[in-house]
Amino acid sequence: MNEACVTAVGGGELKLFGVLDYRTGPELRKQGAELIKSSDSPSLVLDCSAVVKSSSVGLALLLAFMRDATAAGKSVSVRALPEDMKEIAQVSGVTELFEQH
Repeated sequence: MNEACVTAVGGGELKLFGVLDYRTGPELRKQGAELIKSSDSPSLVLDCSAVVKSSSVGLALLLAFMRDATAAGKSVSVRALPEDMKEIAQVSGVTELFEQH
């Protein structure tokens, strides 16, 4: 079983690890919300390079984290979105939210 977590790695970067699914989602949601709230950085990067596998729950988590960051007055971007999450975003019609500028 893969452990899933989200951690602050410095410089406004939050890194997601492991499998993002219905089992891990609720705890990751709490962890991420708290990290976003407590961050002093005006901009955040959600790094998904260590995500092993994701269901639609992972995409929902990213969207929730983006809402949290916006509500806290922080800009947010996503790095290294895994292929399975890109496919879910495309089917869901939200690809533009995860494009890098």
